[in-house]
Amino acid sequence: MFKVAEKFVSINGESRRAGELAVFIRLGGCNLNCTYCDTAWAIPEEGSYELMDSQHLLEYIKGTGVQNVTLTGGEPLLHTLEYMAGAETGGCLEDLVADIISLNKRVEIETNGAVSIKSLYELANSLSLRDELSITLDYKCPGSGMCEQMLMENYDYLRGYDTVKFVVMNREDLDAARTVITEKQLVERGIAVYLSPVFGAIEPREIVEYMIEHKMNGVTNQLQQHKFIWPPDMRGV
Repeated sequence: MFKVAEKFVSINGESRRAGELAVFIRLGGCNLNCTYCDTAWAIPEEGSYELMDSQHLLEYIKGTGVQNVTLTGGEPLLHTLEYMAGAETGGCLEDLVADIISLNKRVEIETNGAVSIKSLYELANSLSLRDELSITLDYKCPGSGMCEQMLMENYDYLRGYDTVKFVVMNREDLDAARTVITEKQLVERGIAVYLSPVFGAIEPREIVEYMIEHKMNGVTNQLQQHKFIWPPDMRGV
């Protein structure tokens, strides 16, 4: 069973498929507590959620007629077999992903960077997946208060279909992002890299000016589209 905080159809607000329709499955629970979190209501273990098994989720996804599926949170990777080793309850994310892809869907998993993505890398290899499975890996910059929780070995498992997203609120965050981009050779490896502002904390032009200053070729400045189309704190979009 999965703790589903909400499910809905909207557009992807960010990452590679920004602007495209997607089915969103938001799983409850998170292992971080970022200063700027915009889905804090989905974090508490005893928060508002609906218990759903994979079959019900698959039926819902099929019924939407939408090809892209985004698994988000909270933190969806809390449901991986590796993270749940020894647990007696809970759904298995790897099986759910494989089942969704078997429906001829494309799956994007949004993860906070503090949980291992190794099992998903292995799943992609075992099924010879290309862009049917993509991971959007957050790097939590200093402004988040969670920078020390980042699991840097995750960068060894990124493929050319994956994305690294840096949500920034000031120049210190931009410096931290640039260091990771350079040290992990993200652009050179063909991994999509996005800089995204904390809504209301930094002007997007400041990010662009920083990119020009440091000649950050291959990096994209991206705004969260859904926060401009709807009220920034609106759910289900």
